Amino acid sequence: MKSSILRSLMPYAVMAVVAMALDQWIKYLVETGLEFQQKIDLVPFLALYRTYNTGIAFSMLSSFGDTGLIVVSVLVSAFVIYLATRTEPRQVLARTGFALIVGGALGNLIDRSVYGHVIDYILFHTPSWSFAVFNLADAFISVGAALVVIEEFIGWRRETRPSND
Repeated sequence: MKSSILRSLMPYAVMAVVAMALDQWIKYLVETGLEFQQKIDLVPFLALYRTYNTGIAFSMLSSFGDTGLIVVSVLVSAFVIYLATRTEPRQVLARTGFALIVGGALGNLIDRSVYGHVIDYILFHTPSWSFAVFNLADAFISVGAALVVIEEFIGWRRETRPSND
């Protein structure tokens, strides 16, 4: 039974590793090719802007320090993996979401462990407003969380639908 669960999760484990590797590759390109805190506009609302984040999303919890944030990241990743093992094979959206969350979390965990900060480089902005700078790992985590919520909503709708028996 356990080996069949693990076997059914293998494609998602590969997806998590690919997400992590892609995140790290792009961060390497950013670190070696983009000046620190120099904005490069790609289109009127999107720019590359290399900066460092010592906290988690939106610099929250930066007071935890490197070790505290590493511990939090490991615990959250372990919990997400636990949740993924409890999903059914038919819950493709949730499994994909969990894989993206884990891949993104591992990508940011590598940064935090190696550099003591996370490398951010994507900036959405207008002339009068700008969103927090983030990275591909953050996008994976956000999209992954949205997929899990969508899967839960679909499951809830399936369960609450009256049967025609």
